[in-house]
This record gives sequence, structure tokens and C-alpha cells, in this order.
Amino acid sequence: MARPNRQLERKQALIEAAQTAVVDRGLVQLSLTDVAKEAGLTRGAILYYFDDLDDLLVETHRAGIQRFCDDRDRLLQVGISPGEQLAIAIDTGLPTGPDDALLRLLYEFDVLAGHSTLHDELVQRMYVRQLATYRGVIDRGVVDGAFAPVIDPGDLAMTLVALEDAYGLHIVAGNAHIDVATARRAMRAAAAGLGCPARG
Repeated sequence: MARPNRQLERKQALIEAAQTAVVDRGLVQLSLTDVAKEAGLTRGAILYYFDDLDDLLVETHRAGIQRFCDDRDRLLQVGISPGEQLAIAIDTGLPTGPDDALLRLLYEFDVLAGHSTLHDELVQRMYVRQLATYRGVIDRGVVDGAFAPVIDPGDLAMTLVALEDAYGLHIVAGNAHIDVATARRAMRAAAAGLGCPARG
């Protein structure tokens, strides 16, 4: 049996292979064979680490939650102003660019929502976390006196999540009219116009 740290490395490599395979094949068409081919392994080798394809996809989705929720929330714990926190929340919620395989996979999950209990659960879990991140920043800004939302804070948080998801989708889809810098600027402008200026 592989040592624990080696197992984690191999599982991470398989998660990354799944992300790449989804970009090439799409989530609907994805099979363990596709992931095995991308990883240079056999299907049996994958089944040593994961029970089945759904188990691998759950872990892959968890990587998305870690990056876009856990890691982002940790960045917001440092002693910075609410305006700086909002800027960080916006910046780290967007894709790195059109080739952001992990975010593209997360959007593939969104497409399957409504057709699978698993995908419904994963998509809703992610949404609730995104919403909580923005609402937390907004509430801290209101208490601090830095923000004066012109709409209900819950509606504002929901709007920022919707913008994050919409711009992110356009970016990973390769829309030539929207890049990361454009999306960042537009989200910050929208937040400022609604009473929550992002700084930094």
C-alpha cells in the first residue's frame, strides 16, 4: 500500500486529470477510462483510490470548494478593511483565465443540476458558501461604517454571486469580449454603485 502522503499526491493527480478530461470530453461524456487515459493509468488503478467515477467527481468538486470557498475565506480573516476584503473576494472568485480547468468543471456541474441528486447537492453547497462569503464581508463593512448598501444586504450578496458566476462562465467559455480584468472592474463598479466600494 502506498504511504499516506504518496496516496494524497496520487489522488490529487487524479483529481487534476479529471479536470483536464472534463475540458476535453465534457462531464456528461466523462468516463473512468477518460480519466485513466489522461492520468496514464488503468481504470483499476483509479479504483484503488476512488470507489467509482462519482466518488472521484465529489473529490474534484471538493477541490473547487477548497479553492473558491475555504482558501478565499482564509484570506478574508486577516486584519484588513472591509473594502479590501471585498476586493479580495471578487478577485479570487473569478477564474484565472479561459484555461481554468477547475472552474470549467464546476460550471459543468451546474449544467447537470436538476438531473442528478449528487450534482444538485454539490452545486447548492457551493452556492451557499459563495453567498456566505459575500454576505459576511458586506455585514462587516456595514458594522465598520465602510459600506452603506442601497439594497438589502442579502440581495446584494446574491447579486455579487450571480455576477461572479456569470462573468466566470463567459471567461472560461472564451468570450473575447470579457477577460478577467474586465470582469473584476465591472464587479467592483457594481458593488460600489450599490454602496459597497471595494478597495485595493
